[in-house]
Amino acid sequence: MSTPTSTTTDHDHGMKSQSHIAPGEIAVGVVVGRTSEYFDFFVYGIASALVFPAVFFPFVDRLEGTLYSFAIFALAFIARPFGTLLFLKIQSRWGLGTKLTAALFLLGTATAGIAFVPSYGSLGVAAILLLAFFRTLQGVALGGSWDGLPSLLAMNVPKERRGWYAMLGQLGAPVGFIVAAGVFAFLYANLSEEDLLAWGWRYPFFVAFAINVVALFARLRLVVADEYQTKMGELELGPTSVTKMLRAKGRHVVIGAFAALGSYALFHIVTIFPLSWILLFSEQSIPQFLMLQIVGAFLAAGAIVASGFIADRIGRASTLGGLAVGIAMYSGFAPTLLGAGSIGQAVFILAGFILLGLSYGQAAGAVTANFGQRYRYTGAALTSDLAWLIGAAFAPLVALWLTTEFGLPWIGAYLLSGAIGTLLALGLNRRLNFKS
Repeated sequence: MSTPTSTTTDHDHGMKSQSHIAPGEIAVGVVVGRTSEYFDFFVYGIASALVFPAVFFPFVDRLEGTLYSFAIFALAFIARPFGTLLFLKIQSRWGLGTKLTAALFLLGTATAGIAFVPSYGSLGVAAILLLAFFRTLQGVALGGSWDGLPSLLAMNVPKERRGWYAMLGQLGAPVGFIVAAGVFAFLYANLSEEDLLAWGWRYPFFVAFAINVVALFARLRLVVADEYQTKMGELELGPTSVTKMLRAKGRHVVIGAFAALGSYALFHIVTIFPLSWILLFSEQSIPQFLMLQIVGAFLAAGAIVASGFIADRIGRASTLGGLAVGIAMYSGFAPTLLGAGSIGQAVFILAGFILLGLSYGQAAGAVTANFGQRYRYTGAALTSDLAWLIGAAFAPLVALWLTTEFGLPWIGAYLLSGAIGTLLALGLNRRLNFKS
C-alpha cells in the first residue's frame, strides 16, 4: 500500500521473488476475514445504540444510558493496540497460524459471551462489568487478528493496480454492516419490544460466533499454506521489535493514523450515531431507518469499488486528500440535513455513505509503504489500531454528547476536524517523502 510519492522498492522486491501466488486468492482471504470482523463490529455497535441502554442502564434516562453504552463501545478500540502487541509475541514464538487461531477463538468466545450476559435487572452492576470485560476482550482479539494479508496483497500486485486491490478488503465493512443491520431490522420488525430486550438482541451475537468459525477456517487455509508462508518470508512480512520499529518509523505511525482520520470519523457518524439520534429525537421507524442505512451501505460498496479505479489513475494519497475536502464540504451541510426531518436525514445518510465508501476504500494503509519491508507488518498493524482509536473509538459518544449539549452544528465541526487532520497528515507525508 503506497502513496504516489513513495518509492517502488516493495513492488520491485515482490516481482523479483520466486514464489508465485495469485492476488485473487489473497483478496478472497482479505474480504472473508474483514467481513467477519466487521459483522462482529456492527452487531455490537448497533446493539450499543438500540438495545444496551435499556438492558444495562435502565437506572438512568435513555440519553444518559446511551452515552454510557457508547463509552463501553470505545473499550475495544482502546484494548486493540494491546492485543496487537500481545499476539505479535505469540506469532514470534509459535507462528501465524497459532496466533490467528487463538485470536479468532478469543473473538468468538467474547462475542458469544456477550450473548449470555444477564441484564442489569438480573445481575445489577456485575452485568455492566461483564459487558465491559467481554467488549475489552473483543478489542484484544481484533488486535491479534492482523494476518498481514493486505500488505501481502499490496506487495504482490503491479503498482498501477494497487488502488484496485487495496479497496477489496475495505468491502468487508459495508457487507458486514448490511448483514448486521438486516438481522436487527428483522428482529425489530418481528418481535415486540419486550421480547427484543429480553432475548431477541442476543441472536445476532450467536450468528457472529458462527460466522467467526467459518472465517477462521477460510483464513487459516491461506495463511498456513506453504506458498503463502514462503512469500511472506521473502517479503519479510513478519513481526519485528515494536521498540525498534517506533524508533526507526515512529513518525510514520502517527502520520498513518491521522491520514485516515476524516474517513474514520465519518465511519461512525453515518452508521452508529444516527441510530441513537433517531431513537432519541425522532418518530421514525427503526426498521425503516435500518433499511435506509442498508441502501446506503450498498451505495458505499459501489463507491469503494469506484475508489479503486480513481486511485489507480490519480494516486491513493491524492484520492484520500480529495475525499477529505469532500468530507469537509459535507460537514457544512450535515447539521442542516440531520435536523430537516425524514427527507433531510435520508439525504444525510445516503450522501454520507457514498462519501464514506469513496474515502474508506483507500484509507487503510495509504502511507504504509513508508515502513519499508522490514517494519511493514508491525507498522501497518499498529497504524491501523491507532487510526481506529483516534478517529472512530469515541465518535458516537462525542457526537451524541456534542449535539445534545451544544446543538447539531457541532456534528459538522467534528467531521471538519477529521478532514483537516487527514489533509495535514498527507501534506506532512508528502513533504517528508520529498525531502528524502
